[in-house]
Amino acid sequence: EQRIGSFTTQNLANTAWAFAALGVPAPRLFDAIARESEQRIGEFNPQELTNTAWAFAKLGVSEFRLFDAIARASEQRIGDFKPQNLANTAWAFATL
Repeated sequence: EQRIGSFTTQNLANTAWAFAALGVPAPRLFDAIARESEQRIGEFNPQELTNTAWAFAKLGVSEFRLFDAIARASEQRIGDFKPQNLANTAWAFATL
């Protein structure tokens, strides 16, 4: 958690995805990922936005500020999203 600031956006998204895929809740880690991601959301590509949203939703971690930031960033990049990105992001928002 202390080194989260040195993570790339891909590192942030993949770490969240990996913990969620394994079903491992890590509240302090997800809080740190949320705060760092919110600050750097403009750097995330569509896959990273999708993976981050999916991970938080999969574990039921309601980070409304993060999801607001993901929504704004997704809206700006909607033309770059693949159909699977759209479906997974929509699922994440519907789940939370």
